Amino acid sequence: MTTETTGATETAPTTSTTTERLRPTTIAELEALVGTELGPTEWHTLTQEDIDAFADITGDHQWIHVDPERAAAGPFGTTIGHGLFTLSLGPTFMEELMAFDGFAHSLNYGYDRVRFPHPRPLGSKVRMRATITQVDPTGDGAAQITTTQYFEAEGIAKPICVAESIGRFTEYPA
Repeated sequence: MTTETTGATETAPTTSTTTERLRPTTIAELEALVGTELGPTEWHTLTQEDIDAFADITGDHQWIHVDPERAAAGPFGTTIGHGLFTLSLGPTFMEELMAFDGFAHSLNYGYDRVRFPHPRPLGSKVRMRATITQVDPTGDGAAQITTTQYFEAEGIAKPICVAESIGRFTEYPA
């Protein structure tokens, strides 16, 4: 996108993209990655066995997830995966995109905003892209990292899930 201002042309800032698995080891290296899109990951196919296992672990046995016959007559024509099941793939997908072994600790601190804009139908393939959006140093070689995770399904225009993941990273002592 360009805009005209007093005769000069300005170009909107762009982000870079990488498909290589990154291996940062310092907070400064993480700061340099702000705005970089990572990914995408490999595809993950949603099976009824996965849905049923997640339902068993969480106790969420709502029919739209676990009753294929009833779901076939429902609004999506099939069962759909739990939104939280898709979200729970985030840490595994992040491991595909970035190695965390360069830090003394890398801990999941939680999530800020999480949305499920589109259901994830049985048999769909999902993958994730992630953008490091913020690095806030907390002192002593540590920082809080915010990563926006975009879960996309093959053939579906809207994302399946968008989440702001927060992690705490601590460098190895010098």
